[in-house]
Amino acid sequence: MGIKFQEAMEVEVAAELASEETDKKDSNLQSIQDLREHTRQIEKAVQNKEPRFILRALRALPNTRRKLNPVVLRGVIGGFYTRSAAEREALLAWVEEPMDTEGTQAAIQRFKSSASPLLPEIDAYIHLLVLVRLIDTKKYQEAVQCSESLVQKIIAQNRRTIDLIAAKCYFYHSRAYELVNQLDKIRGFLHLRLRTATLRNDYEGQAVLINCLLRNYLHYNLYDQADKLAPQSTAIGFRQTVQKLAVTVELLLGDIPERQIFRTAPLRRALAPYFQLTQAVRLGNLHRFGEVLENFGPQFRLDHTFTLILRLRHNVIKTAIRSIGSSYSRISPGDIARKLGLDSGVDAEFIVAKAIRDGVIEATLDPENGYMRSKESTDIYCTREPLLAFHQRITFCLDLHNQSVKAMRYPPKSYGKDLESAEERREREQQDLELAKEMAEEDDDGFP
Repeated sequence: MGIKFQEAMEVEVAAELASEETDKKDSNLQSIQDLREHTRQIEKAVQNKEPRFILRALRALPNTRRKLNPVVLRGVIGGFYTRSAAEREALLAWVEEPMDTEGTQAAIQRFKSSASPLLPEIDAYIHLLVLVRLIDTKKYQEAVQCSESLVQKIIAQNRRTIDLIAAKCYFYHSRAYELVNQLDKIRGFLHLRLRTATLRNDYEGQAVLINCLLRNYLHYNLYDQADKLAPQSTAIGFRQTVQKLAVTVELLLGDIPERQIFRTAPLRRALAPYFQLTQAVRLGNLHRFGEVLENFGPQFRLDHTFTLILRLRHNVIKTAIRSIGSSYSRISPGDIARKLGLDSGVDAEFIVAKAIRDGVIEATLDPENGYMRSKESTDIYCTREPLLAFHQRITFCLDLHNQSVKAMRYPPKSYGKDLESAEERREREQQDLELAKEMAEEDDDGFP
């Protein structure tokens, strides 16, 4: 009796071990299929120029990281790197030999490799998985060597579709050097890649690289360098240059900058000439505008804004004519010329005619009597101007709504997933009919 019980226990334990081994093989194959799906998403992103598909694969990296093992990695590498034996062997050198060699061969055989050449984005993604595995297994020296090989692949590519994967690679490259306490060796590399990412408008790469550099500086207590790296509280010269151009462009557009801009402590002295220029434009004082150009012309030339400021003369004249039109019901061109500082009344007459044509003022010219007559000011709400303004705003909102609807994306064939089929509809109708009959029979049973 005891021998039979012992044999039964041994058979049961062997069955459990076989079941666990089968489940492990199935989980490895499932992990390989998941990685295959991630590479499809990356390939789809490259073909359609849609980075959001790459983001899906990268967001799943923490979950993928837990599933990585020698069987999975060797299965993926053996399935993808079918055209380049050198690349395949280089990656396999970083992956240890698994205990289950049969499972690896089965995974490779069941792996449907692509007939097209391997995309650089997929190559970088698989290489990144190998690097993550080395870091997780605490093989830090090998991880450093693997990350160096990875970033060299990234540098050799000039493709915007690889930027998101490259940003993730920069992080793990910095992490590998941090684990061996050699962060100072890659500081120059991070600066070079940050400059390249800035020139290419790679915002994801800029964010990762700036954080890596800050972590690098703080690791060695280099607080001054870390403070100079961030432009929020520093880079005063850059902010001054940008603000000078912004004030000039805003004046050209017919707007007046807010006074608070000129009162900011880091900008007050640098924007002093532009403050006087703004006052001349706001008042429409052509004489004062000329004085500002004469006094601060060298500074404007040094700021490369002089040619733009010269164009403001027309804005000053328009503002002055608008002020004259609202102050006088009738005025001669000669008087206008004296107020504007022009040479003759003929020039003033041409300027006023152009202002009337452009809609700057509402007036009429009477050449026979030699004066300009301003139209009487009326209530603006009695005109069509409010109606036109509301119509313009409503049109903008409707266009914005239509463009938003057109920009929305839907999964393919998702419009019919909630609709019932013909068979389901017939079943529902049959059930409704039976329910109606039962209710009718119950009503009949209730009355004698």
